[in-house]
Amino acid sequence: MKRLGIDVGGTFTDCVVLTESGELRKFKSPTTPRNPEVGVLNSLEKASLSFGRPLADFLGDVEVLIHGTTLATNALLTGQGAKTGMITTQNFRDIVEIKRGIKDVRTSMYDIFVDPYKPLVPRELRLGVTERTLSSGDIETPLVEDEVRQAVEKFEAQGVKSICICFLHSYANPANERQAVKIAKSRGNGTYVSASHEILPVWGEYERFSSTMIDAYVGPIVSSYLTSLESRLKQVGFRGTHLLIILSNGLMQSVEHCIRRASYLIGSGPAAAPSAGIYLGSLKERKDLITIDMGGTSFDVCLIQGGNIPTTTERWEGEHRLAVKSVDVHSVGAGGGSIAWIDALGLLRVGPRSAGAEPGPCCYGRGGAEPTVTDADLVLGYVPADYFLGGEVKLNEQLAQEAVKKVGALLKMDTHEAAQAIFITVNATMADAIREVSTKKGYDVRDFSLVAGGGAGPVHAGFIAELLNIPTVIIPQTSALLSAFGMLTMDIGRDYARTYVSRSDRIDMERVNQIYDAMEAEAAEMFRSMDIPVTSVVMSRTADMRYVRQFHEVEVAIPHRRLGNADIGSLLDAFHKKHNELFTFGMPWRGVEFLTFRLKASAPRTELRLEEIRAGKKDPSAARKRTRACWFDGRKVDTPVYDGDRLLAGNVIAGPAIIEERTTTAVVPGGFSAEVDQFKNCILRKQ
Repeated sequence: MKRLGIDVGGTFTDCVVLTESGELRKFKSPTTPRNPEVGVLNSLEKASLSFGRPLADFLGDVEVLIHGTTLATNALLTGQGAKTGMITTQNFRDIVEIKRGIKDVRTSMYDIFVDPYKPLVPRELRLGVTERTLSSGDIETPLVEDEVRQAVEKFEAQGVKSICICFLHSYANPANERQAVKIAKSRGNGTYVSASHEILPVWGEYERFSSTMIDAYVGPIVSSYLTSLESRLKQVGFRGTHLLIILSNGLMQSVEHCIRRASYLIGSGPAAAPSAGIYLGSLKERKDLITIDMGGTSFDVCLIQGGNIPTTTERWEGEHRLAVKSVDVHSVGAGGGSIAWIDALGLLRVGPRSAGAEPGPCCYGRGGAEPTVTDADLVLGYVPADYFLGGEVKLNEQLAQEAVKKVGALLKMDTHEAAQAIFITVNATMADAIREVSTKKGYDVRDFSLVAGGGAGPVHAGFIAELLNIPTVIIPQTSALLSAFGMLTMDIGRDYARTYVSRSDRIDMERVNQIYDAMEAEAAEMFRSMDIPVTSVVMSRTADMRYVRQFHEVEVAIPHRRLGNADIGSLLDAFHKKHNELFTFGMPWRGVEFLTFRLKASAPRTELRLEEIRAGKKDPSAARKRTRACWFDGRKVDTPVYDGDRLLAGNVIAGPAIIEERTTTAVVPGGFSAEVDQFKNCILRKQ
C-alpha cells in the first residue's frame, strides 16, 4: 500500500508518493487559491498518470493520505475569514484589544506610531453576558441564558457566520461555556461555534480569548474545505485507512478533530519540514540542523538541536496572538515569487509582497508585471527556461529580462547587474532570518548543517551557506517538496494542557496526578476513535514552571508515573538546570511556581525506508547534459549542467555547476563541491 503526502503552498501544491519498495515519486501542480481542492486533485491526477493507472485505481491502493495546507494561515493574514461575533463575560469584551498592554513582538516597544490593533471581531460584535467563574473553578454567578439567546439573535441579524465563546476562568470549570455553546448551536442555522475551554484550556485570558477568536474566524473556511476535500476524495476512489491533517504542533490528526479546532492548522504545511530535516539528518548522523523551506511566497526556517524539534506557545501571525502549541518556525516574505521594488530612499528591496500563484512571476507569462526572484534566477541562468518542472512549464526569458530591466534602470544597472542585486538582496534577507533563530539566540551556525527545501531553496542554499559560513548543505532528492515528504515522517497525535497554578511549596501532587489521568484518558479515547491501539501510544509529560513574579515560563519534563511530594525536589532541580541552559543563570533561592501541565500523546509513524540508487564513481560526466551561460560574481561563466535523474551515488560535482531535477534546480556555487549519496541527496561542502 502506498502513502501520500500533499502540501498546498501559496504557489504550488506538492505531492510525494512513497511506494511499497521505498521509491519516492514527486509531483507539483499549481495551487488554485479560489478552490484549493482542485489543485490537490490535479496533483493526484499527475501521480496516477505516472503509475499508468486511472485515478480511482491509484487511490484505491493508497493506505494513508496526509495533507498540510496554508488555507487557515492565508485566511487569517489576508483578512478573508468569516464574519465573527464574540460572547464573553460582562465587562470583559475589550481583553482582546487591550492585549495585556503589549504590542506585536516584531514591533519596537518604543515605536509610538504603530497603528492601534484591530481585532478580528469588531467591538460592536463583542457582547458581554452575565456569568462568573472563579479561578478556583467555583461558579459565583450562573449563566443568564436569555442574554446568550439575545446575543445569538443579534448576530443572526448582523449576518455573523461564526461565534467564539470566551468566559473568564473557563479552563478551571467550563460549565458556563458549555451551556452557552449548547444555546448557540441549538438555533440550527449552521453557525460555527468555538469555545475557549476546547481550544486552549489554560490560564491567561488574552491568549485564550485571542486563540479562540482566531479559531472562530478561520473555522468555517477550514471546515468547509476539509469536508469538501474528504467528500471529493471518496468520490474519486480514496478508500484508505486515514485522511490525516498536519497540525501546527508537528503532529497529525483526523479531519473530524481538525474541523473542531481550525486554529491548530495555522502553519500546518511548514510544521512538517523540520520532521523531514530530522529524518534526513539521521541518515548522515547529524542532529544539529537548520531547515529552510523557500517556496513561492515565504522563507521558513527552523533550528533543530540534538534532534529535537522546538515548539512554542508564543506565536504571532501578523498582529494576531496564537497561543496553541506549534513548531517554532520563523518565516519571512522571501520566496521565488517575492517582488523586487525600490523604496522611498531609492534602495532595492525584495518582498514581502509576492506574485503568488496568480499571476506568478513575469516569466510564467500569466500577466505578472513586476520583477520577482524567479525572474532574476532565470536571467542569471540558474533555472532553465525549457526544463522548469521537468519541462511542463516553459519560462519566457524575454519577459523576465524586461521586468528586471525596469528595476535596473532605477538603480542605473544593466539587466544582469540588477538580477544579481535582486539575488544578493534576497539571500541577505534569508541569511538574516537564519541569524534570528541561531546567532541572536547564542548558537554558532557553523555547528549546524543546512537542510535546503522548497522549490527555490536549492538554487539559493549554497550562497546562503557561504554568507553564514555554514560548512555543509544537504539538498534532499525531495527538496522541492520538503514539507510534503516530512508528512511521511510524522506521528499521529495531539497536545493536551490543563492549568493548575501553585507554588512548589504548596502544590497538591495528588491533584497533579488527577490532571494527568484525565488528559491521558481523553487521549486514549481519541486514539480508540481512530482505531489505533492505546498500547502503541507514547505519552510525554511536561509542565510550565517559572520563578515567582517572572514573566516567561520554562517547559520542564515530568516523569510518567504517579507523583508524590518526594518528587518536588527533583522537579525543582530540573527546572533550575533548564533555566540555566536557556538563560545562562538560575536562582535556586527564589520561589518557583507551577502553571500549566501538558501532555503530548503520539502514535509513532510506520518506519520509513527509502530506496537506494545505483552506485557509481566520482566522475559525474555521464550525467552531464549541456553547458549554459550563468552569471557568478558579476562574471559570465560557461557552466556545466547535470541531469539529476542520471546521477549515481558517489558522483562528485565541482562548482560552479547546475543540477537540473524535475521539480527543482540546484546551484553549486564556485568553491563548493556536491556529492551524491545512496538516497540521491546532494551534500554540498565548502572546498
